[in-house]
Amino acid sequence: MFPDKTGCWVIIFWIYLSTCLHPCRQFASLVSLPIHPCREFYPKFKPFFAGFKKFHGVSENPTETIVSNLKEYLEKRGLPKGLTLGSCTILDTAGQGALSPLNQLLQSTLSTKNSQYSNSGRMIWLHLGVNSGATCFALEHQAVNEATFRCPDEMGWKPQKSPVIPEDGSISRTRKTSLPVQQIVATLMKKGFEVMTSEDAGRFVCNYVYYHSLRFAEQNGSKSLFVHVPLFLTIDKETQMRFVASLLEVLASLP
Repeated sequence: MFPDKTGCWVIIFWIYLSTCLHPCRQFASLVSLPIHPCREFYPKFKPFFAGFKKFHGVSENPTETIVSNLKEYLEKRGLPKGLTLGSCTILDTAGQGALSPLNQLLQSTLSTKNSQYSNSGRMIWLHLGVNSGATCFALEHQAVNEATFRCPDEMGWKPQKSPVIPEDGSISRTRKTSLPVQQIVATLMKKGFEVMTSEDAGRFVCNYVYYHSLRFAEQNGSKSLFVHVPLFLTIDKETQMRFVASLLEVLASLP
């Protein structure tokens, strides 16, 4: 049986909507419904990367190499679905003396907010730092409000038992990432990487920057994660690049 004229028009109209119009935006405009961001139009999240330059005892910081080459590497490998790469920045390995550029860097993500990113939770700061004594990757679950530098930073500052942010009170206060660190680590391990969860990011510049980033994330509804990587002598550059790319894939797969 063939459909009557009314049925034919319904079929034709549906084909037109399916092939010529975007299924969310155009149909919503036709029936005066609010437009909901569709996954194929709007990225699921946008990561911003920060690595560090050299510092005392580490003449070549692997995070500077990783972050500097990440955009090109991901373009060749292919970005995970639902991801748009944000900025990739190299910071001086310094605390108080580099606080102004750090704050400017964090604030810069807010200026990218528009109709696509009305939910700033789509923005994730991913900080990479080196642990020269490490034999595997470590995802840091928290940072502590304490700056006790074992050596002067690159601007000569060497605080001892000083609060990272005095307004936060005690140096024992911690701030934790809102990302499911244990779940991420478990997935990365299944991919064959040597990686662990860490509750101690140290008391040097890595912890200092992470604490500021976590506080900023909490205040602005975004997310932050710090990852410690070994030296290239321990885990080679290619493996570390693949690890970071795999980390993005895992983050993109989170609900």
